[in-house]
Amino acid sequence: MGRIMAIDLGTKRIGVACSDVTRTLASPHAVIERRGSLDADHKALRREADELEVELVIVGLPLSLDGRDGPAARGVRAEVETLRAAFDPIPVQLFDERFTTVTAHQSMRERNMRGPARRKVVDKVAAAVMLQNFLDTASS
Repeated sequence: MGRIMAIDLGTKRIGVACSDVTRTLASPHAVIERRGSLDADHKALRREADELEVELVIVGLPLSLDGRDGPAARGVRAEVETLRAAFDPIPVQLFDERFTTVTAHQSMRERNMRGPARRKVVDKVAAAVMLQNFLDTASS
């Protein structure tokens, strides 16, 4: 069994998290600043995946509260089509990420992290929250 990588695609930053090899625990891994080119962003993500030796990639799908696709979800779906080509042969799946950023912010506030410090890591923490949700769902 190999690691799973989770990606939280933002407009300015991309959060990356990774599971352990037993697929039990998710950990924040990296924040990648958008480079202005999907190709460059996807190559950076693929390098992370290769370094971590992942066997599956989960991408957060920001559905609206009622579960429908809004503009953000449609944008992620469109980007995932090109992302799949960059990750071939590693499979790429979408996973509901509703509330992950809110949960990440809340967790960091509880740890007394200040706003500027929180903003630097929230994307990878949100990716870890999403990945842990995925792992918990897959194991039940």
